[in-house]
Amino acid sequence: MKPSLRCLQSVQRLSMRPKSTSFIGVGRMGSEMAYNLFSKQFAKKPEAQFVVCDAFPEAASSFARNFATAFPGANIQIAQTPEEATLASEWIVTMLPSSAQVKTVYGGGIIPTLRSLPAALAQKTVCIDSTTLDVDVAREAAKDVIATGASMVDAPVSGGVTGAKAGTLAFLVGGPDASFQAVHPVLSMMGQRIVHCGPSGAGLGAKICNNLILGVQQIVVAEAMIMGQKLGLDPAVLSSVIGSSTGNCWSISVNNPVPSALPDKLPPCERGYEGGFATALMEKDMGLASDIASKTGTELPLGTAAREVYRRMIEKEPELGRKDFSSVYRFLSRDT
Repeated sequence: MKPSLRCLQSVQRLSMRPKSTSFIGVGRMGSEMAYNLFSKQFAKKPEAQFVVCDAFPEAASSFARNFATAFPGANIQIAQTPEEATLASEWIVTMLPSSAQVKTVYGGGIIPTLRSLPAALAQKTVCIDSTTLDVDVAREAAKDVIATGASMVDAPVSGGVTGAKAGTLAFLVGGPDASFQAVHPVLSMMGQRIVHCGPSGAGLGAKICNNLILGVQQIVVAEAMIMGQKLGLDPAVLSSVIGSSTGNCWSISVNNPVPSALPDKLPPCERGYEGGFATALMEKDMGLASDIASKTGTELPLGTAAREVYRRMIEKEPELGRKDFSSVYRFLSRDT
């Protein structure tokens, strides 16, 4: 593993840019995405250089150590700040928790740094933000990035940690067509389905609509599984019936919340609901849907009720906020 970028001179950082990719935010999702991206880039171009940055320095250090161990000879460095990551790379991928972090990383780091670069260097920079956040915040960030001469797309993902690890994510992309064409090869190293949804913010709009359905879906699956067991049905049998009937959905056939219900799969419930999509993040996404509904005059009777279930769940059992949102099954089982 190379020294921190802080140890390097600015001119050295700028000289890295044409062959370097920075990934900011290596949490559960980001670390798996960055691993796929960097490993595939390294396989194609061993001279490629990689930079990781995270608000938690140990997360970046741990990722860099693991990657360097898996790929001896890979040039991977740690940026202490988004500014350093921007100076070092023409390609910048961000995977952050929410709108607040995007405002900080872009508004307080990436965008001011792009403004400070020579125009020719700024124009070669491409930003990909895979955070699920407020559409208006995403559009504002994209507008400010593009004003510097750089390019930016919003590219939230669907597929969860499992899809991130397997490299099978779906990317829902918002931005100009030329930018979409430019980022497609990079996104293809992390996912299988790359969809251009429209202009800036469109990818996020599609993702939030999807997660609105998913958040409601996971709760009703939990309800059905609880009711079925109270009727004496074996969870595996019930899951098999629903999975081959009109009630089939991702939450029953992939993210089933009941241990042993999917004998041939390993959903988060088999790991104590660890390693999936955190309940707190689902509650956040349901809140984003609620905000959009208010702005567009859309009624969300089921979405509003589902968000309240997740809110109450986190309030009563805070530890479930950090576990996969399918743990709503555990919460409802105790609550009934």
